[in-house]
Amino acid sequence: MSIANDVISPMASLCVAAAALGCLYLLVGCVALSTFRSRRRAARCTPVPVTVLKPLHGAEPCLSRRLSSFCRQDYAAPVQVICGVQDPSDPALAIARLLATSPDGPSFDLVIDAREHGLNPKISNLISMLPAAQHDVLVMADSDMEVGPDYLARIVAELQQPGVGAVTCLYHGVALSGRWSRHAALGINTHFLPNVVTALTLRLARPCFGSTIAISRSLLARIGGLAAFADHLADDYEIGQAVRSAGREVAIPAFTIGHACFHERLRGLIAHELRAARTVRSIVPVGYCGAILTHPFPLALIGAVLGAQHALFVAAAALACRAALCACVERAFGIPRQPYWQIPSRDLLSFGVYIWSFFGMRVQWRGSRYRVAADGSLLSDRREAQA
Repeated sequence: MSIANDVISPMASLCVAAAALGCLYLLVGCVALSTFRSRRRAARCTPVPVTVLKPLHGAEPCLSRRLSSFCRQDYAAPVQVICGVQDPSDPALAIARLLATSPDGPSFDLVIDAREHGLNPKISNLISMLPAAQHDVLVMADSDMEVGPDYLARIVAELQQPGVGAVTCLYHGVALSGRWSRHAALGINTHFLPNVVTALTLRLARPCFGSTIAISRSLLARIGGLAAFADHLADDYEIGQAVRSAGREVAIPAFTIGHACFHERLRGLIAHELRAARTVRSIVPVGYCGAILTHPFPLALIGAVLGAQHALFVAAAALACRAALCACVERAFGIPRQPYWQIPSRDLLSFGVYIWSFFGMRVQWRGSRYRVAADGSLLSDRREAQA
């Protein structure tokens, strides 16, 4: 029994100490959020023609509204929107065709191409769409993103700054309907978004997100074209790294766009978040291990179960710090009030996904299963129904 106590007692104290450090990290995040919006804003945009590339897969809830947001831009130059699917029976086609017939919208094109140019389905779709692009400035954005009317003007203004080769965007979660959608959005708004802002403030990360990648056609060709990223899971990160290796900056404006969360089942939510977690783990394995400090509430509860003193007090402090962080996110980016009562369960779910992400490197994406190699490339696993 004494041997067990000699092991359990230090472990309990370690968990509480890590939780206390985690609380401090969350408070640093509050400070980072309060200063992030004061970052420089780009000069006025000189409007140039833009092609927006939207790879689609399935009739996602409210897809028409999100696509329409890219068509209703307050932008003084020609805009071409291209939607692409790989399956001619994809139900997203019917939604895109309705928008294509709108007389008030921008130039709208549809690309249907079943060819596979690599194991990454999104990049494969984009490669098929690219020949239809009419303009030099390309803006690639995932199908679950929704933007405001000044989106293109702000993105192009950033892209026109000296030294900038690409522009990417932070995003906040928008819950559509259902319990798990709310959990997904809360996870983005209380974990992902503040973690990224903190990492940017402390210069610990150099991200690039599929939410938006704006880049010139010439620079894209210079870094190898989209084909260079067709077998990578973290295609957005790899594109950002290639831009920086070419001597250019990836700009991140001080605003967010909306990420629609429409998970109807817990299984689908976990599959999505596990893929995201293992993507980050493949990119920065050491930093990802250190991210355990970003989960102070579960760590404090483990300490309490192991009998550590003051563990419940630290757990309560962790929830208070997370709530304060959530409030700072709301103020910094003007997002609606979040369901604070779900923070404890959301923190536990995030910790569970984090721990699970260390057990294997298999991911599920658009109805297929893949294994992630040590270099971040995808290896085909097996086909199965989409969660």
